[in-house]
This record gives sequence, structure tokens and C-alpha cells, in this order.
Amino acid sequence: MPTTDPATLVEALFVSDFRRIYSTLAKLLGDWDLAEESTHEAFAIAVEQWRIHGIPSKPVSWLISTGRFRAIDLLRAKGRLNKHAEHIARRIETIEQGNQGKGDHDVEDDRLRLIFACCHPSIDFQVQVPLTLREVCGLTTEEIASAFLVPTPTMAQRIVRGKKKIQAARIPIDIPSEEELPDRLHAVLSVVYLVYNEGYSASGGDTAVRSDLTQEAIRLCRLIVELLPDPEAMGLLALMLLQESRRATRVDANGDIVLLEEQDRSQWDQRLIQEGMAWIQLATQQRKLGPFQAHAWIGSFHATASHATETKWSEIIRWYGILQAISPSPVVELNRAVAVAMRDGPETGLALIEKLMSTGVLKDYHLIHAARADLYRRLGAWSEARECYENAISLCNQSAEKRFLARRLLEISACQKGR
Repeated sequence: MPTTDPATLVEALFVSDFRRIYSTLAKLLGDWDLAEESTHEAFAIAVEQWRIHGIPSKPVSWLISTGRFRAIDLLRAKGRLNKHAEHIARRIETIEQGNQGKGDHDVEDDRLRLIFACCHPSIDFQVQVPLTLREVCGLTTEEIASAFLVPTPTMAQRIVRGKKKIQAARIPIDIPSEEELPDRLHAVLSVVYLVYNEGYSASGGDTAVRSDLTQEAIRLCRLIVELLPDPEAMGLLALMLLQESRRATRVDANGDIVLLEEQDRSQWDQRLIQEGMAWIQLATQQRKLGPFQAHAWIGSFHATASHATETKWSEIIRWYGILQAISPSPVVELNRAVAVAMRDGPETGLALIEKLMSTGVLKDYHLIHAARADLYRRLGAWSEARECYENAISLCNQSAEKRFLARRLLEISACQKGR
């Protein structure tokens, strides 16, 4: 350890290893609230004990062991020990056998198991994301409620409901069987990407970008890749790194949105771009193509273009076609149409969007109205553009996006008056 000061070391371990210790105790105890309480207690005890007796040779193992015995004390104090004793004894033996002789960084890591429990199919999908943020990432209920524009008491109820479901249904904190893994892993990766998207492009509120959520999602995906190296997990990590490379340029000093074609590409993080490219190339070598890998390849052509005019739109269109074949979605169809417009001109792209619009599936999706508005604007069809911008604004819940659309609407009005 780099420090010999007990208080400083405890503080550092709290930041780096709290969720890992908590996850192990949650699996051990089968009671998430008790696990969190006993983990906090273990760190508090460490501050006093290490100052008196010195720092143990394996601090993380010491904290897990102390948390385990503190949980037994808490159960005894609450008169619940008999109910849990047999289960705890069984788990203690299993963990001790598994961890015997290992260093702190080899200690059984239950965080991935905790993610799968949070994303179990029997848990409401609306609950999976906040539950993962709370239990695996350690965000506070207030932070999660703020991110999703939900009152804190409402969000607290969702999280409590998710934890009760896990306990009542005896959902195992474990990695699924080989047969279940593909479907379950996709659900986990989808939740992680939802967390990232909420940070990269917030669904509502005053702030367009929330770096705390994007960083948590990347950290989670790194953990998944480390513990379960699947090509789709690598693809998702690549996708998020490529997007994250340009996050700092997505808004200006006033918090207003800057379009991709107008961003200062010299400010993009080349280190993240290089890492993202390495991950997507490694994932593709495994020849198990999935939607996250396809999304990452699309992102790669944006990230590696030194200027907007050098973007390889034909490659992007090709990959959107591949994505639509393996994971069809009207949003993918919309994005492909926009890419076609960038390559072949606004009229061609607009014809594809109008065809999609006629199906009605995206009539309440503000971005299809914004895309139509932009293409009508490029064609000089001011009245049509104005109507589309107004529709987009009425359906948009994000303040920065609304401000951007309102500015475009003012530009349209000025153009109409100048005719």
C-alpha cells in the first residue's frame, strides 16, 4: 500500500473498494441493507483498530471479515441471528475456502454477480437501472432521482421494491448458467448503456451532460469486461469510450449544445479514441457480431474523422444496415436516413424519414421532428421547417436541447422575413 497512515488508507480503501466489499457481504448475508450497514461499520472499526494495532497485511480481507462478524452482532442485537445463522455459516465457509491464500486484489469479487441480480428479468426494467446505480455504483438515492427527474421518495420506493423483490423471490446473487448467460448479459449491458446515455445526453432537466453517470457506466463496463470478457461487452466499452472522447465538446461554456459537425475536434480525447478502437477491433476478432459492436463501429467513423467533411458516410450507412439486420429498430432506421442525407443530400434523406414518419411509430419522438426540421431547413423549406421545429420543442424535455431548437426556430423566422 502506498501509505502507512491508517486514516488515510481507510479513506482511500473506502473510495476504491467499498462496493467490492459490500457486494461480497451482500452475497454472504442475503440482506442488502444489512450488508451496507455492516460494511460502513467495518470501515469505522478499521479507523480505530488500525491506529492501535497497525495495518493488517491484507486490508480488504480484514474489512470483509470484520464486516461479516459485525453483521452477526447486528443480527444478534435485532434478534434475527437464528434465522440467518445456517446460511451465513455456509457462505462464510465457501468464501473463506475460495479466498484462502489470495491477496486482496484476488479476493472473490461479487460485483458482477450483484449486477446480474439487479438486472434479473423478474425485476421491473424501470427499477433495474436505479437499483444498479444505487447498489453497484453507490450513487445516492437523491442523485439517481435527480438524474431521472423523479421525486426522491418515489425513487426510494422503486429501489426498496427492487431489493424486496430480490429477497422475496430468492434471486441468487450469481452469474447465470451458460444457457441463460447470452440473454441475461444483453440485459445487463443494456442497463449499463442506459446509464451512460442518461449522462451523455440527459433525457430531461437543465444539464445536457452528466459526467458522473458517464464515468459510472464506463467503470461498470470495465468491470464486466474484466470479469466476463464477452465481445458485446467489449463492443459496448468501445462505444462508450468513443462517445466519451468528445463529451467535453458537446456543450459550450453556457451549457448550450454544440453539433458534432461544429465541435472542436482538436479537443477530442485521443487516448480514449485509441482505447476504444483497440477494444472494438479485439471484439470483432471473436466473430460474434452484436448490436453494441455495430454501434461502436459507427461511432469509430465519427471519432477518427479529422474534419466533418472527411466522415465516411458510406461506411456509416453500411453499418446502420448491418445493425438494422441484427437488431431492427425505428430509431436505427431514422439514424440511417440522416446518414443518407449527409451523403446523398437532404431530399434523399428526407424521403426516407417521411416514409418512416408515415408509420406513426416515432410520432412522439422529438428527434424525428428535429431531423425533419433540419433537412427542411437545408432545403430552404421554411414553413415546413418551422412546423417541425415547433413539434420537436413541444415534445422535448431537455432544457439545453430546447434552447438549441428554439435558436434554430428564430433563424427560420429570420429567413422567412428576409424572403
